[in-house]
Amino acid sequence: MPFLETSGNVKLHYEEAGEGFPLVFIHGWAMSGSVWAYQRPLAERFRVINLDLRGHGKSSPASGYSFGDFASDVALLFDRLGLRRAALVGWSMGAQVALESIALLGDRVAALVLVAATPKFTAADGWPHGLPATEARGLGLRLKRDYDGTLGAFFRRMFAEGELTRDQYQGIVRDIVVPRPLPDPAAVQAALATLAEGDHRALLAAITSPTLVVHGERDSICPPGAGRYIADAIPGAQFLIMGEGHAPFLSRPEMFNRKLSEFIAGVIGRD
Repeated sequence: MPFLETSGNVKLHYEEAGEGFPLVFIHGWAMSGSVWAYQRPLAERFRVINLDLRGHGKSSPASGYSFGDFASDVALLFDRLGLRRAALVGWSMGAQVALESIALLGDRVAALVLVAATPKFTAADGWPHGLPATEARGLGLRLKRDYDGTLGAFFRRMFAEGELTRDQYQGIVRDIVVPRPLPDPAAVQAALATLAEGDHRALLAAITSPTLVVHGERDSICPPGAGRYIADAIPGAQFLIMGEGHAPFLSRPEMFNRKLSEFIAGVIGRD
């Protein structure tokens, strides 16, 4: 079971499979690298690497959970695995981690894929594409009262009404939810505070990596307007709207994997 250790003695778990051009997947809030289980077929063509962020999955808790802390862990992964050029694929909070990581990795990020992404999770004056700040605070309070139940309700919210059949949902629960270790409660609360306070809008215009933004048109967690904003702000970015909710790579994995493969193949072909 592969681990990295940071200078602050945080153990970071990751898994990898396949060979070829590296794809580094970064999961969202309160999840783990196992959420990318339906992307395992990509290992037939690429080197697929899934990282458990600190305090999540099998990675150890830590004293800090800022976007800078998460990005430093991603940079360490690149260093230790000798990744000179790779794609970063970030989902939800993981997309903001990917944005934060670019300043540390530079042109080592040969491609950027942002799934259900937002540059700013909470709404503010001039930013209508976020959730109300009161909703983030309420989520934090509910976590203190009923940790397991609140995480379960948040996971169910990722999918729009009618998006999944009963068998599909039960399969996702079996393949993704049940096997994953519950994240450290303190890490979940701290990461939620990081989400509520983060703002990556100023970074977007300077991104030079070829970028694909994928968003579900029925996403109730990160509204699709946030994805459109990112795609418009990053020079040359492509925007793919899917008919799903917050996790199209789970509900429509074949389509997602195909579109991702096509995008990466185009990037590799330009090198």
